[in-house]
Amino acid sequence: MECIIGVAFKDFVILATDATSVSSIIVQKHNEEKVYKLSDHLMMAVSGASGDTHQFAEFIAKNVQLYKMRNNYELSTAAAAHFTRQNLAQSLRSRSAYNVNMLLAGFDKDAGGELFFLDYLAASIKLNYGAHGYGGMFATSILDRYYRKGILLLSCNLSLLF
Repeated sequence: MECIIGVAFKDFVILATDATSVSSIIVQKHNEEKVYKLSDHLMMAVSGASGDTHQFAEFIAKNVQLYKMRNNYELSTAAAAHFTRQNLAQSLRSRSAYNVNMLLAGFDKDAGGELFFLDYLAASIKLNYGAHGYGGMFATSILDRYYRKGILLLSCNLSLLF
């Protein structure tokens, strides 16, 4: 049902999601926005319980913006992933844990494109590609076979056209 996919390359990261919001076997919404802009160089794709995903993503986005205002520079992709993981871990130990899986993508001039895989148990790992949801099981096998780190953005655009 729900699916989010992320692929990191040398100079960019691609995030893709479906637009459905489901609860058990009921489709609640067909136009759910699952990708959130955290800053000029950070994006986050989320899946899980619809109330939790929206609230948690907005919380992280506003705190990343607050960090930039207080310190006059943006968080790196790794720092944003660690901050997000810390907040997931803290909520996990409370009575109101967030049921949110996410892919956090960003671009740093030094590190290039980076992708972090985070789940609702606050596990976090940097990957070249990752996916959550039922479609992720299928997509991961395709990415295992065909992923190449050095592909150019123009090649991705052309392959999407044909």
